[in-house]
Amino acid sequence: MAESNMQAWEKILEYASVPLHGTMSRKIRKGVKLQINEGQIYENAVFFISDLFLRVTEEGDDGLAVNTYYDMKAVASIRTYSSKE
Repeated sequence: MAESNMQAWEKILEYASVPLHGTMSRKIRKGVKLQINEGQIYENAVFFISDLFLRVTEEGDDGLAVNTYYDMKAVASIRTYSSKE
């Protein structure tokens, strides 16, 4: 993947999230939803961004942490949803 693509995805993810205190992870901003590769829409998720993968952590219905991993080279699109300001 081109370095510029990686930088673009990182900037988009930074826009849609805020740092999670005391960690390298980021939480989706309140009022924002995010969709990767036209797949599931995330609203209350936490991201960990690396140059190899993107980990998305959500709380499952049973209270367990559910982690979804995306190969950063395979990310083709990121869509954000938010209300107009």
